[in-house]
Amino acid sequence: MSATADSYLVLRAFVDELVRSGVRDAVTSPGSRSTPIVLSLVRDGRLRCHSHVDERAAAFFALGAAKATRRPVAVACTSGTAAAEYLPAVIEAHEAGVPLIVLTADRPPELRDTGAGQTIDQVKLYGSAVRWYVDLGIHEATPERLRWVRSLACRVAAAAAGAGASGRPGPVQVNVPLREPLVLDEPLPGDPLPGRPGGRPWLAFPTAGPASSGGTLATALAGHARPLIVAGRGEHDPQLPDALTLLAATAGAPLLADPLSGARRGDAAVAHYDALLRDPAFAAAHRPDLVIRVGDLPTSKPLRAFLAGLDADVPQLAFSPDAVWHDPAGTLHALLAGDPGASIVDAVHALGEDASRDRGWLEAWRRADAAAHRAIEATLGDGALNEPLVARALAAALPAEHVLVVASSMPVRDLETFAPVRDGGPRVLSNRGANGIDGTVATALGIAATGAPTTLLIGDVALAYDHSALLAVPRLGLEPALVVLDNGGGGIFDFLPVATQTDAYEAHVATPPGLELERVAALYGLAYAPVATVAELRDAVAGAGARLVHVRTDRAGNVALHRRVWEAVAAAIGG
Repeated sequence: MSATADSYLVLRAFVDELVRSGVRDAVTSPGSRSTPIVLSLVRDGRLRCHSHVDERAAAFFALGAAKATRRPVAVACTSGTAAAEYLPAVIEAHEAGVPLIVLTADRPPELRDTGAGQTIDQVKLYGSAVRWYVDLGIHEATPERLRWVRSLACRVAAAAAGAGASGRPGPVQVNVPLREPLVLDEPLPGDPLPGRPGGRPWLAFPTAGPASSGGTLATALAGHARPLIVAGRGEHDPQLPDALTLLAATAGAPLLADPLSGARRGDAAVAHYDALLRDPAFAAAHRPDLVIRVGDLPTSKPLRAFLAGLDADVPQLAFSPDAVWHDPAGTLHALLAGDPGASIVDAVHALGEDASRDRGWLEAWRRADAAAHRAIEATLGDGALNEPLVARALAAALPAEHVLVVASSMPVRDLETFAPVRDGGPRVLSNRGANGIDGTVATALGIAATGAPTTLLIGDVALAYDHSALLAVPRLGLEPALVVLDNGGGGIFDFLPVATQTDAYEAHVATPPGLELERVAALYGLAYAPVATVAELRDAVAGAGARLVHVRTDRAGNVALHRRVWEAVAAAIGG
């Protein structure tokens, strides 16, 4: 049997075990050295294989698919700088806890450091941004070798899913050196070591959940009259939003929920905390005596400053199931052990229905939120579009089965500030691990490829950075709605002191991309829909087929509008 056949047998067993371990999607891009990997993925027959032209888009596409499905996704590339193109997505996956299996084809050892083309040092290429690095090596496909390969594939899938030492999902790099010939010109023999019967993985990992801290949580809540629950981005547990809603209602605790948490719902949710906490009088009068945090810290700077400014004797407790530290201000008193969802359910049972619990604390927040809601609606209007109104309208209109993908910079901030409390709203996803704008379009397309109706809210600069990812729309038959806020540059910078530096600001910071969006839509086969009102926006987003919804806004006017909103909210709550 040839060495090429050995490579294919090894890779066939490896891919078989990935599937047995729960992998359902794979993403590829073109190349020669990766031929055996790509063919092994495609020919398995059980994977949805998505083809991309370039590696950077492919990696973010895989990241989006993994976010949407909560499963590890394999992404495969050829050798050389192709593997380096994965780095931004690998970093985002590392920071956000997204499970990726990164398969990098490599030259064999004898071609390294010899001047061979398309050869770089790929060993531990991504440094500490991966949960695990492994070199698959080049060996004969003996039963002993295949037993190791099958076990290795199970370990790779488990490490990506968070079953490794870190306990946190994330990327794993599998480097695969391959020798020529890369195409098999003989029939591939039967498997020398078939997998275990019944489709079981070669190596099973325990699935028992961690211990609960429900008793500790219930005791803390029962002993404080002014508890506050803060919910940030959390993508792994679909049951957690309902658990948070139930806990807040049971404990009489205002629930300050970032839309990325999925928990901005129910009678205890407070939507407009960002605007409320900008008012010093409100912030001073509404200081809690206990803070419970779940998920990442929300994006809102006023909320972060509010939590950082609480007295040192106010306990701030946080769940950290993924061993991630989100405490830049050093205010946490303790970490709560165990699975947040299970712990919260246990805490609710322990608290029971306490009729004597004072609801005045929660009602004070809810009254202020209702006043802020009215002030925001009056200031934004409901006709001519502006950037906050676009975010608010999408959050209010999209149905529960939809996914709203939000770009970093202003879109994610506007959604946090202006999205209303709503039961049955869309799932909201964003790349907030490293908070970059790169790969935003590709991430949304990866989510759309899982079958979820997908709307992307993005600015013109982020679109310019990643519009080549739209090549996947006609190639893969995707039908996303891209809502593009076209304000002629990076609008978030207009809120910052750098905007006063008139000698360099426009060309070097705001950087207007100058894209003609109708031509962009035509280039990639998207329908083009310019909209100017809320009604037109809703109709365009509700339509069918891939479409680019064009919203023209003004950067300077957007800054002024935000300031009017904050002033109106302060006036409405008596600030």
